[in-house]
Amino acid sequence: MLKIVTDPCPTLRKRSVEITDLSILQKKDFIEWLEKFKITMHEKDGVGLAAPQVGKNIRLCAINQSATKTKMEEKYLPTWPHDLILINPVWQKISRKQVTDFEGCLSVPKIFGKVKRYFDISVTALNEKGETIKFEAHGFFARVIQHEVDHLDGVLFIDKAKELFTEKEEK
Repeated sequence: MLKIVTDPCPTLRKRSVEITDLSILQKKDFIEWLEKFKITMHEKDGVGLAAPQVGKNIRLCAINQSATKTKMEEKYLPTWPHDLILINPVWQKISRKQVTDFEGCLSVPKIFGKVKRYFDISVTALNEKGETIKFEAHGFFARVIQHEVDHLDGVLFIDKAKELFTEKEEK
């Protein structure tokens, strides 16, 4: 498992660099790191994880398969039977509808707040094989993607959140 970097680590505030040399995707070290990256997301109960959150400032994030097929999302496609890896992701709003909801973050432990995000987006990225993928995301799925892409831009949810609150320590 990889170590989660937490705020105020300066690397979380830097824009990540694009992956331009796609041959890296075939290298054993990268493939092994990517597997550890996905395992880390699951073991930490993350619905998503961005590479800067584990100290690697590259434009790569993972979206937990659970975020693509929640009950709220069942009417939307696509859903994936596995975690979704997005390399150099770019999203655009496809409607003006925005929704405010609670968010938290593995890199900002025990802090939560309300964040306004677009409900409907289109996404273009590369998958872990280096193939271009394009799809629409709606609701919670769209929220998770926007949150993770913010990480790639050096932005944390607390920068956008209203009504921040702290989870109380359990004793």
